[in-house]
Order: sequence, then C-alpha cells, then structure tokens
Amino acid sequence: MSLFSRNISRSATRLSLSSRLASPAAAFPLRTASAFAAPSTPKTTFPAAGRRLAKFSTMSTFNAELKPDTTAKTLQDNAAADVDQVLKDIADYVHNYKIESPLAYETARLCLIDTLGCGLEALNFEQCAKLLGPVVPGTVVPNGTRVPGTPHVLDPIRGAFNIGTAIRWLDYNDCWLAAEWGHPSDNLGGILAVADWLARTAKADPSAGIKVPKINDVLEAMIKAHEIQGCLALENSFNRVGLDHVVLVKVATTAVVSKLLGCTHKQTIDAVSQAWVDGQSLRTYRHVPNTMSRKSWAAGDACSRAVNLALLVKNGGVGGINSVLTAKIWGFYDVLFKGKEFKFQRPYGSYVMENVLFKISFPAEFHSQTACEAAMTLHQELKKSGKTVDDIKHIRIRTQEAAIRIIDKKGPLHNYADRDHCIQYMVAIPLLFGRLTATDYSDKVASDPRIDELRAKMECVEDLKFSEEYHSPEKRSIGNAILITFKDGSTLKEVEVEYPVGHKFRRDEGIPLLYEKFARHLRGRFDEAKASKIEQASQKGKVENLDVDQYVDLYVTEK
Repeated sequence: MSLFSRNISRSATRLSLSSRLASPAAAFPLRTASAFAAPSTPKTTFPAAGRRLAKFSTMSTFNAELKPDTTAKTLQDNAAADVDQVLKDIADYVHNYKIESPLAYETARLCLIDTLGCGLEALNFEQCAKLLGPVVPGTVVPNGTRVPGTPHVLDPIRGAFNIGTAIRWLDYNDCWLAAEWGHPSDNLGGILAVADWLARTAKADPSAGIKVPKINDVLEAMIKAHEIQGCLALENSFNRVGLDHVVLVKVATTAVVSKLLGCTHKQTIDAVSQAWVDGQSLRTYRHVPNTMSRKSWAAGDACSRAVNLALLVKNGGVGGINSVLTAKIWGFYDVLFKGKEFKFQRPYGSYVMENVLFKISFPAEFHSQTACEAAMTLHQELKKSGKTVDDIKHIRIRTQEAAIRIIDKKGPLHNYADRDHCIQYMVAIPLLFGRLTATDYSDKVASDPRIDELRAKMECVEDLKFSEEYHSPEKRSIGNAILITFKDGSTLKEVEVEYPVGHKFRRDEGIPLLYEKFARHLRGRFDEAKASKIEQASQKGKVENLDVDQYVDLYVTEK
C-alpha cells in the first residue's frame, strides 16, 4: 500500500470512528462484555525491499485532514485572534460580578468546614500523608502557606498540592453531577493556599501594601470557583472524550486565584487561557482496568498547576492565548473536544454553590450514595426477616446510566481506589456490617470472602427515569433502588432512595449531620480543647471576619 493510500485509509478510519462516537449509545454500550475486550494488536506493514516510497509531504497529509471550512489561507493568516468569549465571560464574572446571595455564602461556609474536615481525616491514612510536605525535606518557606493538620510551611504552589490532595483523598467532600462530574470544593486547595500565603506576606511586610484576605474573601472565591466549574460541567461532558474533570478545577482555580493575587482583568484572561492549553489529565486512572490512587491526588495536582500558571502571568509577564479554545486545528475544541464548542445552560451567578451536593453519610463515590443508604435499610430488614446474606440468590440495583459507566465493576478489586469506585462493593459492606467507613476499603476488610460472594450476586440495570431526572435542573436526583431475591424465591420489598442526605432537598436533615461529621473529623486529629476552639471560631457570623492566617493557624500542628 502506498503512503498516499495509507493516509486515505487512516482518514477513513477516523471518519468511521467519529461517526460511531457521535452516538452515546454506540460509544458507551452498557453491560456489553465485548465493549471491554482488549483491542487486537495492529499490524505494521513495511514496503518490500527495494520498493521506492512516494515523496513524503507533511503539509499534503495535513491539508488532506482539514475540515472543509478550514482553508490554507485561514491557517496562514497571522492576524491577532479575538479573545475567546468563554475566557471573557470567566474574567468578567470573577472581576465584576458581586455575590449577594446569603444562601450561597452560608453554603460556602458549610462547604469550607466540611472540606477542611475531610482533609484532616485523610491525614490518618499513610498513603496520603506520605505525599505531603515539601519536595526537599526540611524546607520551610518564609511566610509560607500552612497545611491544616500538619506542621508544613510551603510555597503556595506546593501548598495547593498538599491541601488539595488531602481534601480529595477520601472522596468525601462535596459533589456536582451533570454532563460532567466533579467536586467543586477541590478548588479550596488553591484558594486557601494562596489566601493564607498572601495574609502572612502582608503582615510580614505591611509596607508592601498587600491586603490581608479575610475568610469572607475565601468564601467568595469558593462560590465563584464552584460556579465556573459547575456551569462548565452542566452541558459539557469531558468524560465523553476521555478527559478527567480536574481540567475544570484547574480552570476555575486559576481564575479565582488570579483575582486574589491582584491580577488585572486581562491577566485573568491570560491565566485562564494558559489553564486550557495546559496538558489535561486522562480519566483512565478512574476506570477499569487502571483505577488507582492518582484519582485521589489529581485535584491537588490541578490546584498546584493553577496557582503556578496564575503566578507566571502575574509575576513573570506570561501572556495569553486568545483563541486557545477556538483556533482551527490547534485549539482545545478541535484537538480535545471533537470540534464541538462549549454549551452553557445558564449565566454565571451563585447557582452551583446553592445547589451543591454534600457527601455526608458515606465516604463513597456519589452515584452510589443512595444505594448505600438503601443497603443500610436492607441490612435491618434482613435481620427482621430472620435471614442472612447467605440466603440471598440475587441482588438487583436499579441505577442511573452514569453510575453504570463509572462504578459498575466485575472481577477483582486491586486497591482502595478500586473499591471506593465499585457500587457492588459499596452495597455489600452495608448489607454485611450495617456500616460504610473509610477503613472499609482497606485490604484487611476486603479480604472477607463474603464481600466478593455478594458482589457476584449483584446486577446493575439502568432505570431511564433515574437517568432523566439525574440531568433535570429542577431535580438533579441521584436515584438508586435495591431488590433482594432469596434462594427460596421470596423477596424483600425493594428499597428506593432518590435523593441523598446531602442533596438540597434534604438540606434541613443534612446540616446537623454535616456538623457531626466535622466534629468527628476534628477529634480524629486534635484534642478536645483544640477541636472545640475550631468549632467556636467556625460559627456563622464569626469566621467570615477572621484573617485567613488566623483561622488556618487554628488547624496547624507542631508535628
């Protein structure tokens, strides 16, 4: 086959693949074993000895692959590109929009304490703690960022990685579910690192004229970071093209920390453009067969990269890339988003923070939260019926399409990260023990043979109603239902849970439990006196007016 023919063949293959991926059903078949089969190894064909190759031209190959509306003249035109509207909108929102929603600020305060508490709890896990601290042991940065629950004093870039990694480690902080999934409070890693460093720097040199940030500034930055990440996620599925949702953490954190750092409107545009062009993470570390602990520090990495990019623009004079999204061939849309432009359901405001999902009941991937709650109920029903898990023949889990794509797993589970992203495992533990805690994903607990025996009896099926209402702006439900059938043919009444405790519709029920969760996490790291002091300082009407470094100092330790 000539080189020209091979180029045509490649183009045809790409067109065929594009047409298949255009249909979600074709791209992501559900519960079809062949869809997960390993691809065959492609064969490489070499020309016969002595055969002359056709003259090679990179541009002829390149031009053959251009879209019909992309002419050579367009590609050769070096006139300055207009700034992408998406960049302008983000910068306008960050610099000019005033947050006036009391609900958003109060939810942000709850989000702050819950997120910090999750980070404290994560420090009790050795694998997390080993990733934290300075790159060079013993390094102490003057006026550096403090990492809650530790003695570390770091530069803001490394501080963002440390705080962001601890926050996300246990998959226990807040959640946002839409076309794209994610955890908007991951952005606190960068926000708190920068705000704390700025406060300490300002106090060390009052003549520098740096404003000392208050916790209220942190709350405002959180609201705006939630909004940027969440609104981008509403209609745009990055997972459909294999990208991880932490790209949105990087973009949102870059935007809001640029404002904290004192960047101009133009510099925020430049910094955000750098975030979009920065290498984006693949989702493969969240899915079979590669699920591993990177999913627990990916957000910390995104936060640190965001802070670095904002500082490069602020202090290094780095410019922006005006058409980073829309540039033909080389822009984000053409390279990574199948040529599609972003869609937006609503303008930026405070909607996401007001409607964010708190993960209160279980340290488990959010699509499984209601399934875990149903399993807890069924644990008690099993006791009442006089039966045990040994009597179970089959367990049907009705769920949403997103849950099937992310956490429906068969076969061996190799590590903590595998287990906390397996709906069968997260249902089996409550059925067996009437609990689900972070330690239940350990090798010790997972060695119980009854867990895998129960997993083998489970079947996940998509409920179209659950899938539809999952995307409904008015509902945003995360429904699951479990039906247990016994070996004698009898069943327990199916238990259905549509909204988890952390949902806005169950906020009144959830807030007292969220405070209990925070108290538990504080006392898992600090003594009673220190924990009580933090609780008092974190109250509504008090914490907002504290200097950031004053509040963070309450969390630091000497060792």
